[in-house]
Amino acid sequence: MLFHGYFRSSAAWRCRIAFGLKGLSPDFVPVHLRRDGGEQTKPAYRTINPQGLVPSLTVDGQVLTQSLAILEWLDETHPQPRLLPDDPFARAEVRAFALTIAADIHPVNNLRILTYLKGPLAQPQEAVDTWVRHWCQDGLAACEALAVRSARRGRFTFGEAPGLADICLIPQLGGARRFGLDTTQFPRLTEIEAACNALPAFTEARPDRQPDAEA
Repeated sequence: MLFHGYFRSSAAWRCRIAFGLKGLSPDFVPVHLRRDGGEQTKPAYRTINPQGLVPSLTVDGQVLTQSLAILEWLDETHPQPRLLPDDPFARAEVRAFALTIAADIHPVNNLRILTYLKGPLAQPQEAVDTWVRHWCQDGLAACEALAVRSARRGRFTFGEAPGLADICLIPQLGGARRFGLDTTQFPRLTEIEAACNALPAFTEARPDRQPDAEA
């Protein structure tokens, strides 16, 4: 397996956590999202991922893109430990929480969106930071409520083992803090985060632990 990613990408971070939980160590190819206009925009990488986004995962000559698709493929091909529960309702509940982050919060805070806000729309950095905090605040408040009401509440979002919901949550909390959001207002989420950070799969996946990490 060949994994293309960037140390600070939330989507790549999700995959790194899953690799750690599954005991997998794919070969890593860094894609610098800022250098020279972004390596993800160059033809060499666009032939791998036409969207020009990270991550991408190459397996036996076939390319997978989109972090949640990669995570579900990992769960189907390397089923232990499970990231999604077997029960259909429980599985839908976990997916809904994960998509609250991956489909609703993260896309409007993605680097290409922020670059467009600062570039063609000429927004100052302060306004861009306010944009990020607003959508993180709004989405994480919903995640807090979902986590609190979970019938399968345990140390993690949906039980006593980490799964897809936790894999999406931890990078989003980290990203929110980068833009100055106080995440202590979400006590259940920070409680889950502490449980996750007690596991090597989560700590080893942190951006500052990656070979392409920068200050």
